[in-house]
Amino acid sequence: MKLPRDISGLELSHRLSKFGYRIVRQTGSHIRLTSNIKFKEHHVTIPHHTQIKVGTLAGILDDIASYLGIDRSRLVEELFK
Repeated sequence: MKLPRDISGLELSHRLSKFGYRIVRQTGSHIRLTSNIKFKEHHVTIPHHTQIKVGTLAGILDDIASYLGIDRSRLVEELFK
């Protein structure tokens, strides 16, 4: 599955809530999310833009997939189906 080209930072943060991520704070144009699902805090910062660049989105999803211990393609399917 291809990565979406038109997802906003706020929409991504809402979709990540199904994996235990919650918004901790927002500073300027960045949203900080935290998850404790694996009994260890994991922080990720995403830009609060109307469209996240594909490379940035890929990096964010790689980091999250690594934390969750799943393949990025599986994460993409679960987030954007």
